[in-house]
Amino acid sequence: MVKEELVQRSPVRVFMKSIKGGLLPGELGIVASLSGIGKTSVLVQIALDKLLQGKKVIHISFTQHTDYVLAWYEDIFSEFISKKNLEHEKDIKDDIVKNRVLMKFNQDGLTVDQILRSLEALIKDGGFAADDVIIDGYKFTTNDKENISKIKDFAKKLGLSVWFSCTVSETSSYDKNGVPLQLKDYAELFDVIVDLKPKQAHIEFLLARSRDSESPENLALKLDPKTLLILDN
Repeated sequence: MVKEELVQRSPVRVFMKSIKGGLLPGELGIVASLSGIGKTSVLVQIALDKLLQGKKVIHISFTQHTDYVLAWYEDIFSEFISKKNLEHEKDIKDDIVKNRVLMKFNQDGLTVDQILRSLEALIKDGGFAADDVIIDGYKFTTNDKENISKIKDFAKKLGLSVWFSCTVSETSSYDKNGVPLQLKDYAELFDVIVDLKPKQAHIEFLLARSRDSESPENLALKLDPKTLLILDN
């Protein structure tokens, strides 16, 4: 199986079609759930899908060391191809490594402005013309509107698509559309909001926001609780 066929057969295609083709440059998306449900896995699968298409990805983690993030990529790539007859596997892995940068930041020690300056230096001065940015483990607060606005402006300026994860505590709640209340004051800054909802035998996807639409919609997707791979129904 060649790489292009692997991309077309990926369940990530179903996910992207459900949000009208995926995030556009300058747009922000978010995957929200309780801790340990599979947010990082979903973000890594989105990133791998981009990398398999030859795009460049910057993966930022606020909670895990880059070694742990690298292990996520290795494990999910191995699971991804375990049942596929993938040709030139080593060459594909080399391309993934070449087109991916992993970064670790301490949110308590840096401002959003400092983080964005580091990203701009990597993209412009470092010559890494990224297409997509993954931001995993960012701690959202009810007072984050200014920071998220800065990130959105930055994404528009550099033509980046940005995916976040959002950990929702068990004591937190959602509005009627499935938007976490901790984001309520600036939810309009996110073009796509997806909730992961644990069920008895799987984890389901709820599309809480898709651009201007706020009608909650269950997607024809689920997350395998063992492998944490996206599966289409």
